Amino acid sequence: MTSRWPLSIGLAVLALGQTGSSAMVQTGAPQPRIGSAPQRVQPVRPPKAPLYIADRVDDLGRGFNGRVGIAVRSVNEGWSTSWNGNELNPQQSVSKLWVAITALDAVDKGRVSLNDRVTLTRTDLTLFHQPIAAKILGGGTTVSLGDLMFQALTKSDNTCNDKLMRSVGGPEAVRAMIRAKDLGAIRFYEGERSLQSRIAGLTWSPSYSIGNAFYQARDALPMSVRKAAFNRYVEDPYDGASANAIVNALARLKAGELLSPASTARLLTIMSQTSTGKNRLKGGLKPGWSLSHKTGTGQILGATQAGYNDIGILTAPDGRSYSVAVMIKKTSVPLPVRMTLMNNVVRAVINQHEMRYSPSTTL
Repeated sequence: MTSRWPLSIGLAVLALGQTGSSAMVQTGAPQPRIGSAPQRVQPVRPPKAPLYIADRVDDLGRGFNGRVGIAVRSVNEGWSTSWNGNELNPQQSVSKLWVAITALDAVDKGRVSLNDRVTLTRTDLTLFHQPIAAKILGGGTTVSLGDLMFQALTKSDNTCNDKLMRSVGGPEAVRAMIRAKDLGAIRFYEGERSLQSRIAGLTWSPSYSIGNAFYQARDALPMSVRKAAFNRYVEDPYDGASANAIVNALARLKAGELLSPASTARLLTIMSQTSTGKNRLKGGLKPGWSLSHKTGTGQILGATQAGYNDIGILTAPDGRSYSVAVMIKKTSVPLPVRMTLMNNVVRAVINQHEMRYSPSTTL
């Protein structure tokens, strides 16, 4: 019986033969013997990040007064660089991106349609930012899944996000998507209601969704209880994600590896219309550059905030793209300082791009 080479070896030989660069296919070079053990194919190492962007990201991370994860990845060239890139940081509303991908993945597989309509009632209300609450409290409202996704991403509406999540399978469906697509160090909790309550040291109650009930319940807790819950979350965030995992996922999204072409285009277009965080990453853009992004903003205890984020895909005028994540895990510096950090990360990416593709540009 004649043995065959493993498919990986056959493909490698074919590819090398086409380029003419392998000693294996040169005259007199040793050939694999039929039936011999398969040769180990060495993984291709990604290119090293250019020195300027690597040093600049390090400088920005080191100079920030707080705990932060920063990562940048070139979608086209494959290099990446980071500061504290593997540490898990609170995502907060950044996690709405994974809900949207889960929904669009279900659309691609024919399980749901974004035209499917659902009715929201008082039982769907969450807390914090939920603009749709006015319609719900006015007697309920019926919207499409596409509308829910648009409001969740562009306005960061918590109620729209949680309703969309439940409509496509709940938290486990989101976690299953993260596993199936091998997105790495990205956690997903139980939705906004459970997450925000636990961070505050509370257990969710539907009464918290109306008026100031949540704030009153939180303020009634002993400060020792609140601090303990807050610190537990910072050190081991239930919705944690690393900056590296996020930029890798964003790069794969942009490259069309996570969703169908139609769903990819739809998601990136919606993210380009995000109205939150106008002076986070977006504040560092130059004319001609575009940004598809998602912000995340966490709770504050005293002067300290756990989670102040912006992640997205920067696209240059020439069409080349970069995925960027700035995840501020914990800080008490003023908002303008945080925004300046994010602006400067974007400016560094733009400078790197112009040095690479417009050598005559003066920085």
